[in-house]
Parts: sequence; C-alpha cells; structure tokens
Amino acid sequence: MELDPKAVLHEYVQSGREVMLWKLEGLSEYDMRRPLVPTATNLLGLVRHVACIETGYFGSVFGRPFPEPLPWRGDGEPNGDMWVRSHETKDSVVEFYRRVWVHSDATIDALPLDAIGEVPWWPEGNRDLSLHQALVHVMADIYRHAGHADLLRELIDGTIGADRRWSSLPQGDETWWTSYRDKVEADARCAGEVT
Repeated sequence: MELDPKAVLHEYVQSGREVMLWKLEGLSEYDMRRPLVPTATNLLGLVRHVACIETGYFGSVFGRPFPEPLPWRGDGEPNGDMWVRSHETKDSVVEFYRRVWVHSDATIDALPLDAIGEVPWWPEGNRDLSLHQALVHVMADIYRHAGHADLLRELIDGTIGADRRWSSLPQGDETWWTSYRDKVEADARCAGEVT
C-alpha cells in the first residue's frame, strides 16, 4: 500500500501540535507562563509562537491570510508572540491555536504539494516555497519547540516524555533517575578534569 506523502507530513504536523498542547495539561496559569531560562522562554508562549508560524506559512505565504488579527501584533513588543499577556487565558491561546489549525488544514487540503507560495519575510530572490517545503519547515519548527517544551515541563514539575502515547525514555523510578543523573555528572566532571 502506497502512502500519500501529503497525508504523512500532515499527520506529523498534527502530532507535533498535540504534543505542544499536552505539555500545558495540569499546569497553573503561572507555571505555563513563567520564564525558566534567561531568554524568558515559557510553555504558553511556545504554543502561541507555533500558532504564529502556521498563520504565516499556511496563510499569507499561499495567499490565504489568517482571518483574525494576531493578538500580540498591536502592542509592538519585540518577541511579542513568545509570551502571553496577563489578561489572556490559557484557554484563549489554545482556542486560538485550534482555529489556526483549521485554517492551516484548509490550506493543506486545498493545495497540491507542488503549489508555490511566496514568503515575504525571506530575502528577495529566494522567496518561493512549495507546500511540501512549508509542511517540512513548519513540522521542523513545531518539533524544535516541542523539545523546548519537554525541557521546560521537566523543570516545572518533572513531567517527561516526547508524546502522551509513549514516553521515549527508560521506565526508571526516581531512584533510578537520580543514580543515572549522578553517573552522568560524575563522568562530565571526570572529562572536565582530563582536558
């Protein structure tokens, strides 16, 4: 049985979307927003950011602009799509992302993989992008941020795993993980002494 390449790419995009939302589950509004690294990266901001990516690559690039104003654009804040203002809720961000999915999916469904769009924020002379390339580009971006979300969630409450369907990690208990971390730390220190 031959698989439809567009369907396969779309499935991977959808899986990445679901992982991004899964990383929010069970957290307080504060925990999903709090910056845990010097660049202020936070879970809810990552969800907003990947939604923004989709509005561009599956929207305006193919002449199908997302029909709603982007909530952070009006305040002029640098890096504005990477954090969520206090008057907004997790639910409003998740609902926004789900509306983005519907819009993006309509573009994906309507166009063939070889459809060409133009990326206005790319350098002139190098702006053409096929739907195939857009799917790969967006998928790579979502999974990059899903990796960030993995680490942030682990820092918040210790929850780990690449996907709710499978953990992708050894099934160790807290004692095993402590021993494993200590072993890695000891080896790192040893290597540091050698050099």
